[in-house]
Amino acid sequence: MSALPTYEADQLAGLLAILPDVDAVELKLSVPDSDHRSALRSLGIDSLDAQVRQVAFVETPDLRLFGAGLVVRARRTQGKPGDTTVKLRPMLPADVPEGLRRLAGFKVEVDASPQGYTCSCSLTSEVPDKRVKALMAGERELADVLSDDQRGVLLERLPDGIGLADLVVLGPLTLLKAKFEHPSYPRRLVAEMWFLPDGSRIMELSAKCSPQEAFQAAAETKIFLAGHGLELGAPQEMKTRSALAALAAAHQKE
Repeated sequence: MSALPTYEADQLAGLLAILPDVDAVELKLSVPDSDHRSALRSLGIDSLDAQVRQVAFVETPDLRLFGAGLVVRARRTQGKPGDTTVKLRPMLPADVPEGLRRLAGFKVEVDASPQGYTCSCSLTSEVPDKRVKALMAGERELADVLSDDQRGVLLERLPDGIGLADLVVLGPLTLLKAKFEHPSYPRRLVAEMWFLPDGSRIMELSAKCSPQEAFQAAAETKIFLAGHGLELGAPQEMKTRSALAALAAAHQKE
């Protein structure tokens, strides 16, 4: 969750140029470990309202996909079907390959935090939960779980010398996701707590808005969070990067 108007001039110019061509903006704020309890209490988040999820990534042991701007994720959600996502990050709207925008489950989104923004595109497909569970357990191959379109996107962008047989499942890890509303804030908020294999945790607050209302939403969010004692200047942590690093380290110890 970012005060977008305080970005440097070149950041603002880049953001303004791409906003008309993105599908959504997600404002994000990482909460430092020392502030987890106080944030939950101040915002009135009830942990019993949280939904349990499992997330695994399919990668090389040395994270070469992530280094090439690829993220392959499998997810299970309590009481719902699973899903798989192939994400290209970063990717500007002008660089999106022709035809991808017409695919069901495809979106272009900007993630904005106090430290900057990233534009990415992703292709998500619903998958029966038992198939995602089997992938996480090593009982199914990735190619059997991805859709045809997802396989095509992935195969076109695999780093040189890497094939599907070189990929391993990292995880799963458990996370809690709580959606909540507050009477002094006009949008629905989301709080996520990721539990990493090294015992550390990541807490992230987020809110989505349309590209047209990004700046107003950012200003309202900054005022709201500051009014509840959250430190907007704290170092920001990218969930996926931190989770992949922790999962890769755990995989090397196995």
